[in-house]
Amino acid sequence: MAFQDKALVCRDCGQEFVFTAGEQQFYVDHGFQNEPSRCPDCRRARRANQAAGGARTMHEVVCSACGQTCTVPFVPSGDRPVYCSECFATHRSARR
Repeated sequence: MAFQDKALVCRDCGQEFVFTAGEQQFYVDHGFQNEPSRCPDCRRARRANQAAGGARTMHEVVCSACGQTCTVPFVPSGDRPVYCSECFATHRSARR
């Protein structure tokens, strides 16, 4: 299969970048199914932030089981229960 360079738009900075034929071959060889959504600079910055223990945005919620206030690293959607660490561990072990 012959690949051709493709112009994509970065989801973070909005700049156009080229997804080269060589990169496309690499993605196929490694079984990646999605094209990159970030330009190389934004990918590099994101990896550096994650490697440095990047600051996560924590959200304060009330545990659905015990009623204590706790923080979670995601925005609760409201359609599923949210548990504190202790209740989550209890529910997780009960499912096994």
